[in-house]
Amino acid sequence: MGLKTAFSNIAKVTVYLFLILLALLSLMPLYWMFVTALQLPEQVFSIPPKFVPTAIIEFFPLITSGEQAQAFFLLSEAFRSIKVLFTKVGLQHWFVNSLIVSVTATLGVLLFDSMAGYVFAKKKFPGRDFIFWLMISTMMIPGQVTLVPLFILIGKLGLKNSLGAVIFPPLAMVFGVFLMRQYMKTIPSELLEAAKIDGASEIAIYWKVIMPLSKPALATLGILTFMAVWNSFLWPLIILNKDYLYTLPVGLKTLQDKNLVDYGLLMSGASISAIPMILVFLFFQKYFIKGLTLGSVKG
Repeated sequence: MGLKTAFSNIAKVTVYLFLILLALLSLMPLYWMFVTALQLPEQVFSIPPKFVPTAIIEFFPLITSGEQAQAFFLLSEAFRSIKVLFTKVGLQHWFVNSLIVSVTATLGVLLFDSMAGYVFAKKKFPGRDFIFWLMISTMMIPGQVTLVPLFILIGKLGLKNSLGAVIFPPLAMVFGVFLMRQYMKTIPSELLEAAKIDGASEIAIYWKVIMPLSKPALATLGILTFMAVWNSFLWPLIILNKDYLYTLPVGLKTLQDKNLVDYGLLMSGASISAIPMILVFLFFQKYFIKGLTLGSVKG
């Protein structure tokens, strides 16, 4: 029995080590992006490559040896690309635009899709299932096919070259309706009946009963929506043609066109673009994982 337990423990450790190795390999491109963003300009293409920026390696030894001026000069050079992005390129405007678009679209999707999911999950009306599956069938239509009619519609609404043109299209996210409906079906209907007996209105039931119980699904949908809108490139590129309205992905593409060899500058912009998505996932990962698993085990 002891030998069997020892082999079992060895197998578990081996599996965990293998999974850790895979995780580190998957994070390597992200790590290399941050490293390149902090490299000194002349070291971006150095052979062999430096896996730790020189400024980080030499900063504290220089401080302890009393060469503060040289230490802070190295640090200043490491952050040169970031300073250029904010002082000369105006990346802060693109960042704010992306933040406004992503947060507004995410909040809108959470509101509208949760309302639609509640209706499809808990309300009975003629043609409910047909309408729901008709909506789901639209997910099979490639997004590129809808670009021209969507462009025409936005033009007729007078929203071209505005952040509203980027915010409104994601609000009709059918996947969100499907996700919320499937999750809300697992909420016991007896809770809703009890709330009705207590005199709660439909809005009160939705806001005080359904929404709190749907936090895992809302967090999952919120993270997926925020990441999709934040990384959206093609539609903002088509509908926006003024520099000060660009979102980060579009702005970084124009930056690449103007600075084909300055990879430090490009990686600095990409790093700044990645930080909000990383923070959103870290803050809501508990609900995100719970939302992905609970719906699969409840009947």
